[in-house]
Amino acid sequence: MLSPIKVLLVEDSPVVTIVLKRIFDSSPEIQVVGTACNGLEALKLIPKLQPEVICTDLNMAPMNGLEFTQEVMKKYPLPILVISASVQANDTQNVFQVLKAGAVDVFPKPIGGLVSDYEILANELIAKIKILSGVKVFTRHQKLVQTEDNHKIVKIHQVPVSPDKFSQENVKSPTIKVLAIGASTGGPQALHAIISKLPANFPVPVICVQHISEGFLQGLVDWLGYESKLPVKIASFGELPQAGIVYFPPEKRHLELDSQGRFVYSEAAHVAGHCPSVTVTFKSVANFYSRAAAGVLLTGMGRDGADGMLAIAQLGGLTIAQDEASCIVFGMPKEAIALGAA
Repeated sequence: MLSPIKVLLVEDSPVVTIVLKRIFDSSPEIQVVGTACNGLEALKLIPKLQPEVICTDLNMAPMNGLEFTQEVMKKYPLPILVISASVQANDTQNVFQVLKAGAVDVFPKPIGGLVSDYEILANELIAKIKILSGVKVFTRHQKLVQTEDNHKIVKIHQVPVSPDKFSQENVKSPTIKVLAIGASTGGPQALHAIISKLPANFPVPVICVQHISEGFLQGLVDWLGYESKLPVKIASFGELPQAGIVYFPPEKRHLELDSQGRFVYSEAAHVAGHCPSVTVTFKSVANFYSRAAAGVLLTGMGRDGADGMLAIAQLGGLTIAQDEASCIVFGMPKEAIALGAA
């Protein structure tokens, strides 16, 4: 029998700590090895407890979630899950700075609401911990760089997919008229690495589908928009995709294109366990743009997007799958490659 996944909880609210511990204790596959009220306290516990996954809040003192994540990445690279109150506007913005600093994923605090909603969140949180326990990326995805001024060795993240692949010259040909991107776990970081490098005059629309916990989509959109030269927005129903704009589907809606190439939503069943689904959007993009579509499948667990990539490839479009060496979770791209879609 495998040993349970060792989790360290970093949370300044006793109530939230109790709720999270109760959730994790309900799974025989997870063991809470310790709790801390702030980042400073947690840093002292890591060498002793040797957790495999860390769950941290954002707003703590004397060391908050961002500062704590930065220190963990320097000293004890481990998978970090940010558990945040998504209803707070400041949190939805700050949480993505923590992801940029090295945290893997984000999850809402399972506090309040209906019992059924709580049970769903609890099951999702347990599943998320299981995924993160298999993430072995930080030492592998960071490279050592020697600074010229003081010769200190610092760690920086490698860009998961080179933005050069999407340069204006590469997509300016009439054969490419749209860029579609799909991602799941680790996706916000990968999307940031790509979108932040695209030029302001990028010649085609960019349609993205990112699996993300409910309540964090607008924060992701705002963060990417702030960090990039392109406008980033949630697609409006009936809107015609415009060059140089990055679009995301609304929460709990599949995003497709109608016969005129305009955005439409659907509340159809989950596809590959997800709504919005990467495959649904990719297939719709393939059907409308045919060989003029480019599809990119980034890091993520599961197989959502693989069939959509195959649809783009079969109609002559350009397809790119993120490689295993740069993926936080090599699941979705692996499935696409196995199908011969990339």
